[in-house]
This record gives sequence, C-alpha cells and structure tokens, in this order.
Amino acid sequence: MTAVTEAPPPLAPTAPETKPPRKRGRLTPYWLLLPGILWLVVFFALPMIYQASTSVQTGSLEQGYKVTWHFATYWDALSQYWPQFVRSVLYAAAATLLCLLLGYPLAYLIAFRAGRWRNLIMILVIAPFFTSFLIRTLAWKTILADNGPVVGALGTLHVLGVTNWLGWTAGDRVLATPLAVVCGLTYNFLPFMILPLYTSLERIDGRLHEAAGDLYAKPLTTFRKVTFPLSMPGVVSGTLLTFIPASGDYVNADLLGSTDTRMVGNVIQTQFLRILDYPTAAALSFILMAAILIMVTVYIRRSGTEDLV
Repeated sequence: MTAVTEAPPPLAPTAPETKPPRKRGRLTPYWLLLPGILWLVVFFALPMIYQASTSVQTGSLEQGYKVTWHFATYWDALSQYWPQFVRSVLYAAAATLLCLLLGYPLAYLIAFRAGRWRNLIMILVIAPFFTSFLIRTLAWKTILADNGPVVGALGTLHVLGVTNWLGWTAGDRVLATPLAVVCGLTYNFLPFMILPLYTSLERIDGRLHEAAGDLYAKPLTTFRKVTFPLSMPGVVSGTLLTFIPASGDYVNADLLGSTDTRMVGNVIQTQFLRILDYPTAAALSFILMAAILIMVTVYIRRSGTEDLV
C-alpha cells in the first residue's frame, strides 16, 4: 500500500502593501483652518489684548498712557456708571421679550401656515436688512414724533396715562423716552429673533402634531407639550442674538432717547471719541462683556438645551 499524502492547502493571497498616509495629507485640515484662525487672531484676539492692556493704563492723551496695572479703573467705572449698565440690561431684556412675543407667532405662521406665501413673508422679514441700520432708526423718529401716528393712537386709546405712570413716556411725548428706545431696539433686532425660530420650527416633524391629535390633545396642549419644547433651540438662539447686541447698542438710545435714557454703549462711545479717556472706556467694555458672558452662561444652562440653531 502506498501512503497518500494530502497536498498542503493553498496559501491565502497576501494583501497588497499599503503605504502609510503622507504627513502632508494629515495636515490638510489644519491648513484649511489656518485662514479662519488668523482672522480671529488678528481681528479679535489682538484687539482684545490691546484693550485689556489699555484698561490698566494711566496717563493722558497729551502725556501718553503707560501700563501701570491700575485695576481700580474697573471699580471706578462700575461705581460711576452702574445706572447705565442696569438700564442697558433692562432695555435689552424688554426688547428681547417683545421680539419673542412678536416673532414666535410670525415664525409659527411661516413654518406651518404660510404655504405658497412662505417665501414672500420671509423676504418681508429680511427686508429691513436692505437698508442701513442708521436709516431704519432715523425713520422711527418720524413714526414716534409728537404729531406722528403712534402718539395719536396711544392718545386715542388713553394709554399714555398708563405709560407715564410706568415711566415709559413723559407727558404726551413718546420720543426721547424709554419706550422709544425699546421700540427701536425691538424693530431693529426682530429679524434676528424670527429667523432662528423659523429654522427651529421648520425642523419639527408634522407627524408629531398628528400623533398628539390622535391622542385627543387640544391645540393648546399640543403647543405646550410638543411644539414649544421642540422649538427651544430656536428660542434660545433668537433671544441670544437679540439680547447680546441690544445690550451694547448705542444708536437707538442716541437717536431716539435723551440723556435720561443713555445706555452703557453711549458711555463707551463718549469715553472713546469725546472725552478720550481710553482706560475707562476699555474697562467699561470688559465689564459689559463679562456681565453678558455670565448672564448668557446661566441662561443657557437654565434653559435646558445646548442645541442652538
């Protein structure tokens, strides 16, 4: 008998050798990020560092300023101009609340009820951006003039007595009052509230509303339990985009207000361009930035959402 030897199994094909990725390919994303990083460094980081050094300087424009680490400038600025800080926060909060009350129904209409008119309404929402911020604000001087339509309507409705009691208006005037400043802020920043709200509402699946209706939920219950919670990212984004620029605004208070309605932005502008007290102006800017950063951080954490539109 002859021994039968089995042939060895065929060798598995060897995978082709793969070359390690080139180092240049690994650096491609960083090269793409480089222009944006340089932009932030040159136009954001460096001016911030320069303003920080300016806030701790002492001297005058004639003799020159030197860095003496004079941190008392912060306390002096805050103790002297704290009413303007409080006024800025109150005006910005009032304008943000009005923008939310006016913008949410309009954003809801565009997202769910506009139909073929959606594009037209969106164009009307962003139409104010076609003109300059200054022209839009100056137009409100005519609208809120003593013989304008707003004063006439408020007088007919006998509302001026209530607004005078609240301190929003003075006598039969609306212009050069807190109400005028808040109206200007509301008008100028309303699109910043509507657009994030519309984007957030448009993402909501319509089948969720149908499911709520199948469970015999009333329209108000559906809005309270489904629509509004799912639109919270848009609410948070819209309120931030409205409150942050409104709190530092100075154009509306300058053109529509008076010396009694000056905001912290007006003080910073005056310190920089008229009084030429650069350390105080820089300190006021950093105090405002820190206050807004703290309020925004607390607001985001309390809102229960970090998914911003």
